[in-house]
Amino acid sequence: MAYFSLFLTAFVSATLLPSSSELVLTAMVTQGSYHLVLLWLFATLGNVLGSCVNYALGTQVTRFQHKKWFPVSAAAMEKATRRFNRYGVYSLFFAWLPVIGDPLTVIGGIFRVRFWLFVAIVSIGKGVRYWVVILMALGIQSLYGGGEALAN
Repeated sequence: MAYFSLFLTAFVSATLLPSSSELVLTAMVTQGSYHLVLLWLFATLGNVLGSCVNYALGTQVTRFQHKKWFPVSAAAMEKATRRFNRYGVYSLFFAWLPVIGDPLTVIGGIFRVRFWLFVAIVSIGKGVRYWVVILMALGIQSLYGGGEALAN
């Protein structure tokens, strides 16, 4: 059940809703009673799937492109799409960043990044981020709580 809780927290963290999966992950690592690879896997999978929700929401934004109230002209949207597809796809490596990361995944959907490429890039960035969080938590564990977590 604890792994599922981490998954849900990571999922919500990746959406535009506020949550902090890093705190939950750090707490679980420092307890020393969980398998580190499973923690990494559940956190990464939840966070990537949450980003996929953002991507799906982004794909729906263009449905409103022809409405008068839509804030971007069709020409500007086409130019932005070309530019993003040429250079901005790689910005998805930073989808793990606080504040700007979640909107980047929505933008990936708006500009219709190929889904397999979106998932690959976002997974790499988020996977590396969670691995770094685990390593930092292990450092905290070894400084303050003994070495139990290192045995996993």
